[in-house]
Amino acid sequence: MPISKSIRPYFDISMPKTQNKASNREIMKGKIQKLIGSLLISTAIIYLVYFITMGGGAEVLPVYNPTDFNPELVDVSLQQESEDHTVADFELRNQNDSIITQNDYKNKIYITDFFFTRCPSICPVMTNNMAKIQDRFIADPDVMLLSVSVTPKLDSVAILQEYSRKHGAINGKWNITTGDKKHIYNLARKSYFAVVNEGDGGLQDFIHTPNFILVDRQKRIRGVYDGTKNEEIDRLTQDIKRIL
Repeated sequence: MPISKSIRPYFDISMPKTQNKASNREIMKGKIQKLIGSLLISTAIIYLVYFITMGGGAEVLPVYNPTDFNPELVDVSLQQESEDHTVADFELRNQNDSIITQNDYKNKIYITDFFFTRCPSICPVMTNNMAKIQDRFIADPDVMLLSVSVTPKLDSVAILQEYSRKHGAINGKWNITTGDKKHIYNLARKSYFAVVNEGDGGLQDFIHTPNFILVDRQKRIRGVYDGTKNEEIDRLTQDIKRIL
């Protein structure tokens, strides 16, 4: 039976053309989706590489409290404290006979160590490594250093001035300080946790550690490093960059 003229148009050759157009649109749509997907993946990879390269992917530095230290380094009054520790205010005298306080380090990141100029063993190594840190951040005003003598009666301003000149301490960048012995002892035992005990009351009775203490802008301790080891100085350098 012949197909009537009234229904023949539905079987016209134009029908496959419409299907072809729809198919082409679907193919083009699929290609666009794949292209967008590839671009998103590429962008994600770029951001990931940047994030890791810039240190953003690194683990956040801890905040240290008294309970994180060997109890021998912590004053008995603080040995049970496990949160919210900050460095106390201080008043010291530097190599230029200027009074140095916490205000000089306000909103700064700084490294503290305890030493004495007559120390024949670890102190020269520690001081040389403090100089390395100074050199690495010489152009960054947000990074400072603080060295505190544990023999303040022996380490006069004149002696500290010569000591700082010998080791290249930059004024305003690295303060090498002396002060009241009891005040320094309290700082070491109650703020920085860097000496063992006061000893027998002699001129050199502080038993200090080789530790470098990293302090952030909020006056919190963020790291402790052996100031006599090169690999520890490299680790400290990286950690400073992480909190800048």
